[in-house]
Amino acid sequence: MKIEIDNGSGFCHGVVTAIHKAEEELAKGGPLYCLGDIVHNNREVDRLSELGLITIDHEQLNNLHNAKVLLRAHGEPPSTYEIARKNNIEIIDATCPVVLKLQQRIYEAFHTPSGIDVQIVIYGMNGHAEVLGLVGQTQGKAIVIESLEEAKQLDMSKSIRLFSQTTKSLEEFRKIVEYIKQHISKGATFEYTDTICRQVANRIPNIRKFAAAHDLVFFVSGKKSSNGKILFHECQTVNPNTRFIDSPYEIDWNLLKGVRSVGICGATSTPKWLMESIEKAIIKEIGNTEEKDCANNPKTKG
Repeated sequence: MKIEIDNGSGFCHGVVTAIHKAEEELAKGGPLYCLGDIVHNNREVDRLSELGLITIDHEQLNNLHNAKVLLRAHGEPPSTYEIARKNNIEIIDATCPVVLKLQQRIYEAFHTPSGIDVQIVIYGMNGHAEVLGLVGQTQGKAIVIESLEEAKQLDMSKSIRLFSQTTKSLEEFRKIVEYIKQHISKGATFEYTDTICRQVANRIPNIRKFAAAHDLVFFVSGKKSSNGKILFHECQTVNPNTRFIDSPYEIDWNLLKGVRSVGICGATSTPKWLMESIEKAIIKEIGNTEEKDCANNPKTKG
């Protein structure tokens, strides 16, 4: 059986940087807090927790003083920095540069004096950490849409400035842009900024090709990963025999019967070591199965 790990899968640059910063700070000793899960993958969160990283939420941040807090790649709204200043909290800022640039663009669009009533619209997942940081740049006034259908509910009589969460579908974003272009009122204006991370967007054609090349695909990702859900859907579209798992313990070994080629891939929040552990588990299972077959077949004994 051929087993292959997708070379294009694994942490994006923003996540790699955040984890490296966490490891560097933890190596110095002393408590280090992280505001929210450093990455949407429970296995990696558990690994860093064992090294001493303490995950907290925003309510706990409010009550924290004289401490060191890491901000993950997703970014944070201005209110988080204000709380840190008031509570004498040292910020280790690991916000992804792509996200940071997007925050600045949205902030400028919202605060630029204008004589027209402009709607700041963000194509993204409601409640997602990155989106909360983006909406925070507009004092909570930005409109979040998750699909083309929701874009159709926008007030087309008012001017629109459209942005996107960095990990959303480029294809869906373009459909939304075209719809607004065709339906915006003559008296209103429409501007959009393609803020989708190409490192993430470019994974879609690559992962589709990878999934199509194997009989069985294990897509490895945390359940909370927005990017994971998108990439898993792309894999399943070209290869229905794709299974979503977050650890070796979720593998259904019956799926391996009669399979000649297994592909292992994952999201931008999936660590390489986790995909490698899936590979090792499959190799071990194959070895155990072959031993059982030999034991049960007299012709192979001796």
